[in-house]
Amino acid sequence: MTLRKGEKMTISIQEHMAIDVCPGPIKPIKQISDYFPRFPRGLPAAVGRSSSGAPRPAPSQTSGSPSEHPRDDEEDVDQLFGAHGATPAEQPARSQAPEELVDPEGYESDDCTALGTLDFSLLYDQENNALHCTINKAKGLKPMDHNGLADPYVKLHLLPGASKANKLRTKTLRNTLNPTWNETLTYYGITDEDMIRKTLRISVCDEDKFRHNEFIGETRIPLKKLKPNQTKNFNICLEKQLPIDKTEDKSLEERGRILISLKYSSQKQGLQVGIMRCAHLAAMDANGYSDPYVKIYLKPDEDKKSKHKTAVKKKTLNPEFNEEFFYEIKHGDLAKKTLEVTVWDYDIGKSNDFIGGVVLGINAKGERLKHWFDCLKNKDKKIERWHTLTNELPGAVLSD
Repeated sequence: MTLRKGEKMTISIQEHMAIDVCPGPIKPIKQISDYFPRFPRGLPAAVGRSSSGAPRPAPSQTSGSPSEHPRDDEEDVDQLFGAHGATPAEQPARSQAPEELVDPEGYESDDCTALGTLDFSLLYDQENNALHCTINKAKGLKPMDHNGLADPYVKLHLLPGASKANKLRTKTLRNTLNPTWNETLTYYGITDEDMIRKTLRISVCDEDKFRHNEFIGETRIPLKKLKPNQTKNFNICLEKQLPIDKTEDKSLEERGRILISLKYSSQKQGLQVGIMRCAHLAAMDANGYSDPYVKIYLKPDEDKKSKHKTAVKKKTLNPEFNEEFFYEIKHGDLAKKTLEVTVWDYDIGKSNDFIGGVVLGINAKGERLKHWFDCLKNKDKKIERWHTLTNELPGAVLSD
């Protein structure tokens, strides 16, 4: 076929497919480490490419076609110099090398590499019945967003227990895989019994404005590992989400805790009752929260004048009241009285919901009796104690 001057030769697709373009056997691409080999101690530099008849360290024998023979020299170099990229058949021969690859970040597992690590500390303040959780920082978190970053925050739960009632969380930090929070979150009303049987679940999540927040990783710390009044530091690899035991003992279910102060004033000749705060209250509303307030009675109450109420705290399961109420009464008469404390959820347009209650008095038991007795014994001394709310209150009318 003749071509005019300036014309280009065209080839049909059929002709193109018929042309043999096979380049022959394809060799693997060398890594850059092949060009800068690390010689084992005592090994001369020229041994790898020596053409003498000295015996070479024999690679693993694999069956193959003659076309594979051009790779022999490269396999020998790989075996001698420790280059990466060996075939599976070569692994047994190389497994004798004592050298191990160590991640420069110090991660110890695949989960650490994929999910990241969390640095935090825990302190159980036994005198004030408080658990202080300081979330310091995370490192190497798993990317969750399209930009290869995440918007991480940390949330805490005490197990067993209602998740909403005892959830605490840090602020959200934007566009980072190595966030630094330096936030302290505190659980109040923690008893020695809680420290024996409860576990702190710490989860790292990614906040998403337009979808559900996404889970990154978690760790769980049994509180019995902590010693009272001693800070314990942790730097832990995050793990995948663990299942929560659904067969928890239902007898351990609680309606929440309340911090009450008692003081008999000799000067004023009366009992001063402080409603300080509540913690981990049961959620009564559809939004997962409650609008709690507290009522107290000093019974028997012939004159029907002993009722006091706190203000309502909106949408919270851990309200702070810090309100005090006074009953004018002789010290000797307190032994015949009972202090009933009830916590309610305020609702508009319908009956308020009972959350829980506690009774302090001479007929009470355990910590409730001890608190009342310490108040009678120590005049003019303010005594604060945490008490567990129960879902039944003997002698009380369960309506507002």
